[in-house]
Amino acid sequence: MKRLQLYRALACGLAFVATAGLSAQTPQEMAAYFAQRIGQPSVFTPAQGASLSPDALAPARDRVWTAWQEANARLDEPKLPPLLPLTADTKGALALPDSLEPAATMDYYWGSKGGQPAAGWPVYIYLHGSGPREREWSNGLKFATLFEDAPSAYFVPRIPNEGGYYRWWQRSKQWAWSWLLRQLMLDDRLDARKIYVFGISEGGYGSQRLASFYADYWAAAGPMAGGEPLKNAPAENCRNIGFSLLTGADDTGFYRNELTGLVQAAFDSLQALHPDAYRHRVELLPGQGHNFDYRPTTPWLRAFERNPWPRKFSWEDFEMDGWHRTGFYNLVVNRRPGDLRTRYDVEIAGNRIDLSISEVHYQTVRTDPKWGIELEFARTYTPATGGELTLYLDEHLVDLRQEVSVYVNGKQVYRGRVACSVGSMMESLATFYDRERIYPASILIKY
Repeated sequence: MKRLQLYRALACGLAFVATAGLSAQTPQEMAAYFAQRIGQPSVFTPAQGASLSPDALAPARDRVWTAWQEANARLDEPKLPPLLPLTADTKGALALPDSLEPAATMDYYWGSKGGQPAAGWPVYIYLHGSGPREREWSNGLKFATLFEDAPSAYFVPRIPNEGGYYRWWQRSKQWAWSWLLRQLMLDDRLDARKIYVFGISEGGYGSQRLASFYADYWAAAGPMAGGEPLKNAPAENCRNIGFSLLTGADDTGFYRNELTGLVQAAFDSLQALHPDAYRHRVELLPGQGHNFDYRPTTPWLRAFERNPWPRKFSWEDFEMDGWHRTGFYNLVVNRRPGDLRTRYDVEIAGNRIDLSISEVHYQTVRTDPKWGIELEFARTYTPATGGELTLYLDEHLVDLRQEVSVYVNGKQVYRGRVACSVGSMMESLATFYDRERIYPASILIKY
């Protein structure tokens, strides 16, 4: 019963909660709030409390972070095992909610290579292919020890079930990624700016989708021997991360080579429009099929570091197995404008914030006649109305001592000084789990 209650409570991981106020200003009250916020799908939000001076943010953040760590430490849930040198014995297990996937346990290897860097361990999440899962998981451990990316920490999961559940992007796995990201962000021995996701074959499909879905958490992503239709992993979301996709030019299965070519064209086009963004390496390897030398990917990924506070980003809010993200970078969606996908383009210049918010209309251009795979699409956009979002801010994004102006689709929707509070810090941390996104200020935007 305890497991059922806990998993029901956590099933909406990375979710936004909005209800009436609860005073939570002392360390004990903050920890109690966080314990409820993690363990319940709907709890009170923290009272905003007295305004903080922009000069007093650092000590307030430290108090909030300490309370968050304390609440998580006390939570009755699985934790990552101690980080030891990576071997076949350094492993753990995570039981997934039965409501999302019956009889599902995600076993995983968790271990390190090399000596601990001063900034903490970079973390690589490797997703295996869709062969027999024990063999694929064993191969994952071999790859993890082989790849030349030390010093590093590795999380190598085994798919919980085969058959129809053999997908890394299904909602049961989203629940697991939410848990994992929270655990990784909590550990001060890890470098939260250097988390990478990559995989081969089915793991290539999965890591390509996860690259776009969780782009605000990755430093870089590296699918291999894959190639998803772009509708499943919009390239626009990857503006501020590194992205590598290597596929054999002769890998024709499920149109992997053709789809990789379409991904290559999309990233090339985006980088031509935005030369300082969309850093990528998408290649079709001549003379190669589904199997090739996978070693070049992680050394390429390791050169990238996550930017927690981009002043420009694009987000196509797409569903993955019926679930949407609740936020992205410093945006949280309280109410979507409609049933269609929504695209947010954000640009901050000085203290002016421009948001272009559009509904996305897809039209299938080409469909595979054998499996019915939708291969190519055309997109059109119309201005979105009827939505509501929370825009979080900190000193990395704007000058908190000066007025801030916000425009949505060219129309000014806010102008004024923003108040800083512990309540905003707490709610943003409980939403994103990220020490570097403890935002002291927020603006409610209706459009």
